[in-house]
Amino acid sequence: MAELLTFSKNISSLSSTATLIPFHHCKPFSKLSSSLVPSLTNENFTRLSFPPFQLTCRNPVRCNCAPLSGEFEGDEEKSEDYDTEGEYEDIESGDFEEEAQAAVREYSLSLSRELSIEEDASDQKNQGKWQKRRAGSFQHVPDHLLPRVTIVGRPNVGKSALFNRLVGGNRAIVVDEPGVTRDRLYGRSFWGAHEFMVVDTGGVLTLSKSQASVQEELAITTTIGMDGISLSAREAAVAKMPCMIERQAATAVEEASVIIFLVDGQTGPTAADVEIADWLRKNHSDRSIILAVNKCESPRKGLMQASEFWSLGFTPIPISAVSGTGTGELLNLVCSELKTIEDSEEYDGLENYIPAIAIVGRPNVGKSSILNALVGEDRTIVSPISGTTRDAIDTEFMGSDGQKYRLIDTAGIRRRAAVASAGNLTESLSVNRAFRAICRSDLVALVIEAMACITEQDYRIAERIEKEGKGCVIVVNKWDTIPKKNNQTATYYEQDVREKLRILDWAPIVYSTATSGQSVDKIIDAASMVERERSRRLGTSILNQVVQEALAFKAPPRTRGGKRGRVYYCTQAAIRPPTFVFFVNDAKLFPETYRRYMEKQLRANAGFPGTPIRLLWRSRRKTEKTEGRTTGSNMQQVYPGATAGNLVVTN
Repeated sequence: MAELLTFSKNISSLSSTATLIPFHHCKPFSKLSSSLVPSLTNENFTRLSFPPFQLTCRNPVRCNCAPLSGEFEGDEEKSEDYDTEGEYEDIESGDFEEEAQAAVREYSLSLSRELSIEEDASDQKNQGKWQKRRAGSFQHVPDHLLPRVTIVGRPNVGKSALFNRLVGGNRAIVVDEPGVTRDRLYGRSFWGAHEFMVVDTGGVLTLSKSQASVQEELAITTTIGMDGISLSAREAAVAKMPCMIERQAATAVEEASVIIFLVDGQTGPTAADVEIADWLRKNHSDRSIILAVNKCESPRKGLMQASEFWSLGFTPIPISAVSGTGTGELLNLVCSELKTIEDSEEYDGLENYIPAIAIVGRPNVGKSSILNALVGEDRTIVSPISGTTRDAIDTEFMGSDGQKYRLIDTAGIRRRAAVASAGNLTESLSVNRAFRAICRSDLVALVIEAMACITEQDYRIAERIEKEGKGCVIVVNKWDTIPKKNNQTATYYEQDVREKLRILDWAPIVYSTATSGQSVDKIIDAASMVERERSRRLGTSILNQVVQEALAFKAPPRTRGGKRGRVYYCTQAAIRPPTFVFFVNDAKLFPETYRRYMEKQLRANAGFPGTPIRLLWRSRRKTEKTEGRTTGSNMQQVYPGATAGNLVVTN
């Protein structure tokens, strides 16, 4: 015992610059009394969390200890390629941190190009200019405090085109067919000193129409995705569709400060225009109503076309949503009816980071029902008709803990071959909007139907979520349809989901019934937990200790030439998703199986449930030690293909 105490005092007296024992040569102290172990540690050493206890260097970069991995006890063979003791003693840890952040930026740029979604290049350019102009002129006011400007009119008069013109970009789907827009779509816009919310609505059908004409005018299908639904239910859904679209438009008009009544200048006044004008004049005379005559590309002919609409009782303004003709005069009239929001410090910090949750899945799994159950209102149209939701609908929502979220309802995603064979341009654009919603979100709620088997398409969506680097919550909806449930039903179901969606084995599972609101609030609770994990940063000392334990338990395999991979340093260079950079002697010496093992060890010891984690492997050559720089470095990624547009590099 006296010898042990003397050894303890000698260890404690070591200075920070002393030559330390390499990690892979440390002898176990399994026979040492647990009461004496603390005396063997000082500021330069840390004790592993499991026996046998070993002395490991807390900062291997700034001392003369060997790298983290190597031979175990009793392995005395050494090779020239394997002996790098003291090789990086002159390099500060800050050099590794800077190189790690550069690796993340390189990774982000390459993978964002790989997963880029086909968009109009001019649209991206115009939207970027729009955002720059707005950022330089306004402070950020929460959406619910901005005045609303609602666009209303009959189908196919250009409401969505005008919406895109006012908000900048290509937010709404624009197709030359009626009935494309069904739900309310919101977007921020500004003109002069005014900022406001523009609301796009579906076409209002006030005339009595037959079921066949309504189905044709709204492009409603009763075949695709309607398997298992009775004919009477299909007919009832078709009959109710115009009423639900009108209800959405009426809700948008109720909350509007200014109403833009849009008509078609090429077709002239119609009976539907007259009925809408009478409805607005009768029920909303207390609001400002502006009559805009669209599709007047020629200024000279536009005045003649607009003169035909004086009979509606409003002053017509000729405009063209496509070319922008007359939209300046329209915005001047709109802003003259709006109140300017005075600058106030009460908005400072009110709207910081708001996580976005995209609700995605195959058609008819209950995505819109979940959104309505969460917000407590009929925010989107719910119908058994396939493809009811078309645009990506953004809705702000506040959780029970006071945290704000932006919920994004999306269209059902079918297989690419099925969409192509249908030849429906609207559906292809809707699917494109759904993938864009995944890209711009922070978390994704992947909705699957309880009674339906997990299909290949579900796996494809899950694969996209993982590649995008988004947090995920798997929502098993329509849980009430499972017959004869017992205490083991959820366990067996989870095993089946984990087996078929192995790529998302880290995602939490929530069982809910959206129509009754059962367990819907658990979706937000799980999303809140996932968001905390996505934003969590692991300390470098703790991270390197976890890596040391993983290397001690299982060393990298040797090559036929006797070489073995060695880890010099590891750091977390980014969050959302958590990204770790491993500095090694040669990234090619770490096979895919060992990289997956390292990821499992990180999850087992550090957590990160509900979010993918990225491991980047960076090679450092011996020729680099003289300069202490990262020239000639080689990086390999564990996960090829992932968007890193939301990667947050932290110092």
